[in-house]
Amino acid sequence: MRILFFLLFLLHYDCFSQNFISKTGEITFFSYAPIEDIKAVNEKVSAAFNSQTNDIVFVLEITDFNFKKKLMQEHFNENYLESDVYPTSSFEGKVYNIDDSLATVKGMLTIHGVSNEITADGTFNLLDNTIKLSSSFMVKLEDYNVQIPKIVMYKIAEEILVDINMILIKT
Repeated sequence: MRILFFLLFLLHYDCFSQNFISKTGEITFFSYAPIEDIKAVNEKVSAAFNSQTNDIVFVLEITDFNFKKKLMQEHFNENYLESDVYPTSSFEGKVYNIDDSLATVKGMLTIHGVSNEITADGTFNLLDNTIKLSSSFMVKLEDYNVQIPKIVMYKIAEEILVDINMILIKT
């Protein structure tokens, strides 16, 4: 419910702007480690973009990440991201330097209750009533107070590759 309220607030604070939204964006993360690679996909990411201000927001539920192995998913939610305490992750920022389908985003990424400023490059294609965007960037788990027990340190990387793929529709 908080996600819906947040997106509605962003989209309606300026009724003369052009807004784009998605409720089915995809965020994937990949952890390469010596013993085992871990990959998870979340296809229920909500996003909003205001083309007048270039504000962009992403919000997702941590429990919507799907893993190949259910035990990994359970450990991810209970032991590492503590999804019962920190149920959502978000990004609030602006899109800069939109040029020839390339752009930079800068803003606050919140994971595990911790917010850090990030900057990421990616593609940003505006086609009539849709925007297709994608980006890849690295996230250090220690920057978000995600603790990895020493017993599994060879199974989980300290840095996680995050891939974002979205199609936003004009409202």
